[in-house]
Amino acid sequence: MSRVRYVQQDGAECVIEIASGVSVMLAAVRNGVSEIEAECGGCLDCATCHVYVDEAQMGTLPSPNDDELELLGTVAAPRKSNSRLSCQLKPPFSTDTLTICIPEAQS
Repeated sequence: MSRVRYVQQDGAECVIEIASGVSVMLAAVRNGVSEIEAECGGCLDCATCHVYVDEAQMGTLPSPNDDELELLGTVAAPRKSNSRLSCQLKPPFSTDTLTICIPEAQS
């Protein structure tokens, strides 16, 4: 299993173990990480699961595909070089614990 550290806007953190094939977004929804809205349920249709990946870990993840890149252009919070859609991030990761920060707005 892989682990994800979710850092919320108020600084609260939680670490969740997730199985291979389960997205960072789905794990958040299943475990009550309320700041990830995930309106489309992971269908790559809305960008309300926007997160910032720890910059030191960006190179351990596959690059976003064209559809994700297009949706990242519509995020409510500022888009950064480490912006990703959490519905597109699935283990296994090349790091023990993937750290993501949740932006101040999703929609």
